[in-house]
Amino acid sequence: MGFSLRTLAVSALAITTYASPLISPRTANTSYTNSNGLTFNHFNNSLPNVTILATGGTIAGTSKDKTATAGYKSGALGINTLLSEIPDIFNVANIAAIQANNVNSGDISSSLLLNLTHRLQTEVCDDPTMSGAVITHGTDTLEESAFFIDATVNCGKPIVFVGSMRPSTAISADGPMNLLQGVNVAADKNAKDRGALVVLNDRIVSAFFATKTHANTMDTFQAYEQGSLGFIVSNKPYFYYPAVQANAKHVVDVSDLDAIPRVDILYAYEDMQTDSIYSAVQNGAKGVVIAGQGAGGVSTDFASAINDIVAKHNIPVVLSHRTVNGEVPTAAITAKNAQTPIASGMFNPQQSRILLGLLLAEKKGLVEIREVFSKATVA
Repeated sequence: MGFSLRTLAVSALAITTYASPLISPRTANTSYTNSNGLTFNHFNNSLPNVTILATGGTIAGTSKDKTATAGYKSGALGINTLLSEIPDIFNVANIAAIQANNVNSGDISSSLLLNLTHRLQTEVCDDPTMSGAVITHGTDTLEESAFFIDATVNCGKPIVFVGSMRPSTAISADGPMNLLQGVNVAADKNAKDRGALVVLNDRIVSAFFATKTHANTMDTFQAYEQGSLGFIVSNKPYFYYPAVQANAKHVVDVSDLDAIPRVDILYAYEDMQTDSIYSAVQNGAKGVVIAGQGAGGVSTDFASAINDIVAKHNIPVVLSHRTVNGEVPTAAITAKNAQTPIASGMFNPQQSRILLGLLLAEKKGLVEIREVFSKATVA
């Protein structure tokens, strides 16, 4: 037949090894470029394959002051420089590192996120040899990007967001360990079918529920009500529960989209003026989210302005809450028809903005939008 027993054994190994390319065996720690043009500089057939998409942020930040946890330069280092300081990471997975962007998290945009979504779909989801992906990101807007990716990338493979609260040059910088742990989670079979994940400070949190709870400390990303999905000890992930998805999750296909409609957030406060919502619409907002007082409260005058905007412009206005947790129930909306605002349920303002933008991109009308948000309401 022309085959030796050794050839058959090696072929079987290549087929059964988790997430390894179905190719002839290669020597460990050699370079390999796959069909999508992604290069693995430390390739080992026995390890799973993980793509890292780097976008910048504090994890790539630097400062001359090793004690500085503020005032540093974000996005100063490239991903390969970061990886060179974590040699153990190449014992966890074969890594294809891509510098997608290198910006402060405040400069992350919907167009950038759409590009990440398209890359993840092509280079991770559609490639049977890829185990998952890690996205390095600035922490200020990490929860927004993670929520967006959770809604738009749904192939079952883990997409893990990592960042850091201290720049790379700081004493006890947290970025290297977060990145190492993120790769480990992305390579873990038990991380499948859980949606996008956030991994920082030894915790694994669902991107659907994660929020930044402190501006400065490392133990910042949490899901207060829902809890973490698991934790990591000695670089070994442990999940508390089997894989599950949130009841209120809405999946969006963005494969044919190149833009997301503008949605503005307005923060409610005492003496809030009604001209802010009219200005938002006049300047191009296709939807508005209100970070309301308590359970979505606004003044009587502002409530009238909301109804006026919805009725005259057919623009969806979502009432959310400026509190960290809680719900804006449908009961808070006195009349539930196309000419009234929409209750956000448990979605906070930033989640509501992203979800509303995606629904508008899907060309959904006010009734359909209300139905999607209603899945996050109890009362």
